[in-house]
Amino acid sequence: MTDLLKTINSPADLRELTREQLPGLSQELRDFLVDSVAKTGGHLSSNLGTVELTVALHYVFQTPYDRLIWDVGHQSYPHKILTGRRDRMDTLRHYGGISGFPRRVESEYDTFGTAHSSTSISAALGMALGARAQGEKRVAVAVIGDGAMSAGMAFEALNNGGIHKDLPLVVILNDNDMSISPAVGALNRYLARLMSGRFYAATKKGLDSVLSMAPPLREFAKRLEEHAKGMVVPGTIFEEFGFNYIGPIDGHDLDSLIPTLQNVRRLALEGEGPQFLHIVTKKGQGYKLAEADPILYHGPGKFDPAKGITPSASVKKTFTQVFGDWLCDMAEADKRLVGITPAMREGSGMVEFEARFPDRYFDVGIAEQHAVTFAGGLACEGMKPVVAIYSTFLQRGYDQLIHDVALQDLPVVFALDRSGLVGADGATHAGVYDIPFIRCIPNMLLMAPADEAECRDLLTTAFKQNHPSAVRYPRGAGVGALVSKELKELPLGKGEIRRTTTAKNSPKIAILAFGTLLYPALEVAETFDATVANMRFIKPLDVDLVCELAKSHDLIVTLEEGAIGGGAGSACLEALSAAGIEVPSLILGLPDRFVDHGDHALLMKECGLDVDGITKAIALKLGINPKKQAA
Repeated sequence: MTDLLKTINSPADLRELTREQLPGLSQELRDFLVDSVAKTGGHLSSNLGTVELTVALHYVFQTPYDRLIWDVGHQSYPHKILTGRRDRMDTLRHYGGISGFPRRVESEYDTFGTAHSSTSISAALGMALGARAQGEKRVAVAVIGDGAMSAGMAFEALNNGGIHKDLPLVVILNDNDMSISPAVGALNRYLARLMSGRFYAATKKGLDSVLSMAPPLREFAKRLEEHAKGMVVPGTIFEEFGFNYIGPIDGHDLDSLIPTLQNVRRLALEGEGPQFLHIVTKKGQGYKLAEADPILYHGPGKFDPAKGITPSASVKKTFTQVFGDWLCDMAEADKRLVGITPAMREGSGMVEFEARFPDRYFDVGIAEQHAVTFAGGLACEGMKPVVAIYSTFLQRGYDQLIHDVALQDLPVVFALDRSGLVGADGATHAGVYDIPFIRCIPNMLLMAPADEAECRDLLTTAFKQNHPSAVRYPRGAGVGALVSKELKELPLGKGEIRRTTTAKNSPKIAILAFGTLLYPALEVAETFDATVANMRFIKPLDVDLVCELAKSHDLIVTLEEGAIGGGAGSACLEALSAAGIEVPSLILGLPDRFVDHGDHALLMKECGLDVDGITKAIALKLGINPKKQAA
């Protein structure tokens, strides 16, 4: 890092620089970014692509007075560096450190917390209207990617925002899926500056005034203008929403960005209505390895910037890989299977499936609601859809899960990746609510495998049902259980005893484990000589097993890596209450608060769900010291 970046502790410092200094600052920022992410891990490609845009935005807009909202927010690292958090970037995504996404509690420059996509325009519209209601003359700026524009919520916000003809609202479309050739880029830069300049705005207003007296001429002029602009810019759809469309322009060219943003800000403040600026950037810009493979460098762990990312030495298969293998094998066995992903092909382990079964692979974009209902439509025609979706993103399709799938009892399988805590991605990505929100839905089945082998078996079990079903599994690898190539179905709604107590004089404890917490439970059981049940099924719950254990033991302990309210433990207590069985119980799961980012093992310890924490909780419940109980 050279001296220029060191002088920038706030956007106010940035605005003291000359225009000529900004390209040098951008290069320093990009170099710092690569070095920083290489040490901490995190999102890289998207951040490299937004360096110049971030510099230009803070240079032109009066942040934090002007509101800046980053859609998704994984591209906000340059923003964090320029807003006083440069010296804390070594703590990024680490326990107690700064978040990988904007957070209101972290900085006044993080005006809206984001992490899920397509929320920025709605938030910016709310801020712009809120500011106007309070007499504040500020601009609200939403920066949204082309991928996020595929979500319906973005268009709902555009539809609503465009009716406010004098609102200081700016939407910046960061299009990083295309490139601009030099000739086209130069032309569009000129047109963008012309269209956003005073002359164009004044001329257009003057023509409107004159032509209003001759409606046929006005309509002709309007069509001519649209036709002329349509030949070089695809602006019509956004203008139909009521936005003044400008672009596309090169998002890495500060000589284009800054004057255009200055004009856009002025137009917004002068009452010219909502503005829509289309910029084109390149993921991984400035770091050749990321430019060549932006997907690989989307969210890397620690790496050597000089050598790049090297293959992992781990021999364990992740749950995601187990799912991907199963999907291909089941597709080979059953021609009705179709795979659906809302823009998470790599993350959900569907690369091989797409290659082998392209006609049965559907990437619907960032459109979780559509993904669920689309699956329902396929199921109506006799297909067997498998929706591969992160647990946290299924939340966005909850209405459709109830009304379009479960209500009609359609056989759709939901493969819920990243269930439970997700470590460095934090609370926004944690899949901790799926147990409560799924088990309350009629017709739904819900399963939680203890390891990789059981994950494959439960996926097969889910697929064989004529009801909607979900299999929840965590991020990363489990204990490394050997996975067979069989497509084996397990008995529906039946758990298994994995350890039986031999205790005679001491309290008999039964631990009912849901999911991967089975293995910590088995360790804890050695301390207390406890019975351990691998429950497997959250819905339908193995009520017979729960009741049998309650009748034969002095304490029932349930374990789940999910929200405790309305979770699997609650299901067990409901079953016991219905059966009229009273027994002391201890329900262990994730606390009723948002769990922050950090190492997964550390977070589990903090939540009392590691071996030591479970042991202490049981001992406290029994009023004893945690020591091995005599038989």
